[in-house]
Amino acid sequence: MKLGIIPARGGSKGVPRKNIRMIAGKPLIAWTIDAARRSLLLDRWIVSTEDEEIAKVSEKHGAEVLLRPIELAGDAVSTLAVLKHVVDQIPCETVVLLQATSPIRHEGLIDECIQEFVSGGYDSLATGFMCHYIEYGRDVLLSKDGTELRRQDVEGFFYDDGNVYVIRADCIRQGDRYGRKICRRTISRWENVEIDDDFDFWVTEKILQKGYTI
Repeated sequence: MKLGIIPARGGSKGVPRKNIRMIAGKPLIAWTIDAARRSLLLDRWIVSTEDEEIAKVSEKHGAEVLLRPIELAGDAVSTLAVLKHVVDQIPCETVVLLQATSPIRHEGLIDECIQEFVSGGYDSLATGFMCHYIEYGRDVLLSKDGTELRRQDVEGFFYDDGNVYVIRADCIRQGDRYGRKICRRTISRWENVEIDDDFDFWVTEKILQKGYTI
C-alpha cells in the first residue's frame, strides 16, 4: 500500500498556527490535502497531528486524521519519528510524505514522483533544486584554466524543498529516512517554495493567487 502522510503539528514558531492559517482563500493545509485527494496512486492518506483544531480543519477538508502523542509534537522531534509512529500503526510498503508548508504542486506531481520511485527501484525520492550558492568570504572556486567560476557553473548540491518525498516503509521502520538508493528529482522554481516565516507566507500566497497551483 502507498500511504500519504501530511504531518501538521500545532506549535509552529516561525508563523504561529501556520498549518491552518488562511492563504489564497483556504487554510494552508487544505492545499496539500487537495493535492493528496487528486492523486490516482495513493491508496490512503492521513494527516498526523496532536492538535484538535488542525484535526477538525483537516477533516472538514476531507482528510483522515491520525492523532499523535503530544511527545511527538515538540520542536526537537524529527520527521522520521513522526513517520515511524504512523507506519507502526498503519501497514504499508511505501510512504509519501507531503509537507503542508510546501503547498504548490502541479497536477500529477505526486503520481509522477511515485512512478519514478517505483520504476527506478529507489529506497527514497525527494523533490528539490540544485543549489549553486557559495558562502561569502570563502575562497573563490576556479576552473581548470584558472579563471573564477561563475555561480551557475559551480557544481553545487541538491537541496530538498519539502514538497514530495517517497520512501520505502521498511527504511522508516529501521530508523533510516533515506536508504542507499536515492532519487533527487528537480521540479519547477514555483514549487520549491517552503514556508518558514511571514515573508515566505506572503510570497507563496502571491504565487497561488497568480494561478501556479495544482
